[in-house]
Amino acid sequence: MKRALKPIVISLVAFSALAACGGPAGHAQQPAGAQMIDEIPPVDPQTQAGFESWLATFKPRAMSEGISETTWDRATRGLRYNPKVIERDRNQAEFTKTIWDYLDSAVSDTRIANGQLALREHAALLREIEARYGVDKEVVVAVWGMESNFGNNRGRTLILPALATLAYDGRRGSFFASQFIAALKIIQSGDTDSMHMTGSWAGAMGHTQFIPTSYLLYAVDFTGDGKRDIWSDNPADALASTAAYLARSGWSKGQPWGVEVTLPQGFNYGLAGKKVKKSPSDWAALGVRAATGGTVPNYGAASILLPAGAQGPAIMIFGNFTAISRYNAADSYVIGVGHLSDRLKGKGPFIHPWPRDGRALTEAERIEVQKRLTAAGYDTQGADGKIGPNTIEAVMAWQRAHGVAPDGYVTEKLLNALR
Repeated sequence: MKRALKPIVISLVAFSALAACGGPAGHAQQPAGAQMIDEIPPVDPQTQAGFESWLATFKPRAMSEGISETTWDRATRGLRYNPKVIERDRNQAEFTKTIWDYLDSAVSDTRIANGQLALREHAALLREIEARYGVDKEVVVAVWGMESNFGNNRGRTLILPALATLAYDGRRGSFFASQFIAALKIIQSGDTDSMHMTGSWAGAMGHTQFIPTSYLLYAVDFTGDGKRDIWSDNPADALASTAAYLARSGWSKGQPWGVEVTLPQGFNYGLAGKKVKKSPSDWAALGVRAATGGTVPNYGAASILLPAGAQGPAIMIFGNFTAISRYNAADSYVIGVGHLSDRLKGKGPFIHPWPRDGRALTEAERIEVQKRLTAAGYDTQGADGKIGPNTIEAVMAWQRAHGVAPDGYVTEKLLNALR
């Protein structure tokens, strides 16, 4: 099953890939659709020697996990330490966007328009993918838009040297070591080679940004050419692989990821959160209604999510919310994919407004909230800056004691009150 597809974006370049990876100097003419590759900057001989020594000690592990001598030699010959990925790993800006600021970018008018264009450009392909895997085509396109802006930003970093560098000298060495071995297995399978395996500095690859271990589990050869090619301008394998991933993660055809709802006055906010699941009819008995009017149909067990607390939209989330979260666990990401897919289906924006007068707290401020709650007698079981169930329960207890709607939402207003 081969296709000649018209890609949304075509970038034709010739680049010095071998030199970038530390191989023999010269230019390698790449096939049509190749993207520019970021060059690896030079490093001092001592650093490179330490890296090569680590590779030598790592080789037996790779061999024990099925990497052949031939694959290892070809893939690691001339492999260079990449200081850029270490710099990026150690200087990641803390994520401090509010959910509404995040959605303003993730589900912008431009992204919606580009997603609708993608649906038209690849209509036949997307219909086939939806028919085979049972995942809504708009959801697949939404993931594509969120991950690489519909193929525009697939990443230009050579994956092997990046993963090897992070395994050797990164904060999460064990994780990146497993990704390095998975990348070697991909090359050994013949799906691609080290010069074409490109992506983000942290190892996410292709149109929909698969990490190597996820690729091995879920990537498919939809075009039937014998390779699971998620890197080229033809997005077929990448989009089908995303649908396969979501299907394996429990996607249920015909079920929404979430439905915006209106909560009744006096709603028990202790029922909000992913732990409490009820049928839509049970929620309706408690006064929960669809924001567009009427009751929510019986799509299965559901929870009530308050991504911006009591002052923002309320969402009744279903099993497909969890399926998307297997791709990326952040609630903001899942809501972004889900809402973008809804907009691509022609649905409107959120009905209830976001509380745009607030801002996201920094990590230091979140830690301060936890410390002050604990000092006030509302134990958060530690102060790590991560707002988990213990902190939410402590916040709700404080809110109830102070006559505030107990939604467990951590805000600047809460911090100021604790101060």
